[in-house]
Amino acid sequence: MRLPVPGSAEHTASCYAATANDLREYPQLRGALSADVCVVGAGYTGISTAICLAERGYDVCIVEANRVGWGASGRNGGQMIAGISGEQRIAKHHGPGIEKLLWNMRWAGHRIIRDRIDRYRIECDLKSGYLDVAIKARHLRDLEADFRRMSAHGCSEEFHLLSREETRSMIGTDAYCGSLLIMGNGHLHPLNLCTGEARAAASLGVKLYERSPVESIRDGSTASVITREGQVNAKFVVLAGNAYQQFNTKLRAQFFPVRSYIIATEPLTPAQADEINPRDVAVCDPNFILEYFRLSADKRLLFGGRCNYFGEDPEIIRTQLRPRMQRVYPQLAGIGIDFAWGGTIGVPLNRVPQLGRVAPNILYAQGYSGHGVNVTHLVGEILADTVSGTLERFDVFASIRPVRIPGAWLFANQMVSLGLLYYGLKDKL
Repeated sequence: MRLPVPGSAEHTASCYAATANDLREYPQLRGALSADVCVVGAGYTGISTAICLAERGYDVCIVEANRVGWGASGRNGGQMIAGISGEQRIAKHHGPGIEKLLWNMRWAGHRIIRDRIDRYRIECDLKSGYLDVAIKARHLRDLEADFRRMSAHGCSEEFHLLSREETRSMIGTDAYCGSLLIMGNGHLHPLNLCTGEARAAASLGVKLYERSPVESIRDGSTASVITREGQVNAKFVVLAGNAYQQFNTKLRAQFFPVRSYIIATEPLTPAQADEINPRDVAVCDPNFILEYFRLSADKRLLFGGRCNYFGEDPEIIRTQLRPRMQRVYPQLAGIGIDFAWGGTIGVPLNRVPQLGRVAPNILYAQGYSGHGVNVTHLVGEILADTVSGTLERFDVFASIRPVRIPGAWLFANQMVSLGLLYYGLKDKL
């Protein structure tokens, strides 16, 4: 097992990095080159955009400050969940005419991921099955409303409302009073998906450069992306760093950088795995300070949540998350925790993903509020459409003006701490 060095340009010391299929290295950008499109950031958004463009014949390069999948794309919970954060606000902004388009977009990322896995033979442990669980009666009412909405739209995927007893049979815990099973959702190894997509992009002629942090961008009819030792001159630039982009302070002021953490147990015995998750589904609760969990391919319980902590110390992460895991699964008390890590997600104040322009030919996308696996792949296709001149779906998001948050990064920890306190109290109501 590979154990990366925390705090370096290498991958964080997660179970994903330790079980990665291929962590091949790409060169550092040195010297000047030209491309049709330069993508900044080699996570899901950037690589998905590059693949969509390369499949249409564009000459594309990607520059990444660290490694492919180094940020949230390689650290997340691995849950592939349909939906776009802030959907109600998007629907209210555009009115009734947006409903069908919005419904189709909420599932589009799944289609893209599955098609790409099949087309490029990406091995990333994709499994179908996901439970939205209810803790309180009001959560059950929300799940019932979701069930009715899915029924009204004629959702082609299998979905069922489950009782408390059925939920316990599904995931081996009495912590929840019911759930909604959605087989169209699922889970996967997020880093293997990202590195697999990078290989697919390279096979299409996309040029990838790692350890090449962008220092500045000069706009104009041909934009110039300046790194420490190189430069890319391109007709279009796509900024895809999300919560990890550093150089554009205006974009950073449009969302809160929220930390989320995950622990991975030692591998469970077959009996333990069968007791707590016999159907091998992903699980997420509805709280603002949410918890989520699933089994990995080697049958570790991956248990994640947001915490009022902002560091990287694995021992503190274990201390924060173990009691919460044992509250759901008291039968796992005393089990070994082999990995503990964290990452940053971008959460806009209105929760709506942010797509827009810094300049006419400089596009950006960010702020997925924890729905990144699905939405980033949708966004990659939308950004490729935009470069190609089709703006319908881009304008759905770009027409909603982002809310700027003064001091969002300078006082990020204090603001997020207050937010966690506020939303934690709301969760208890």
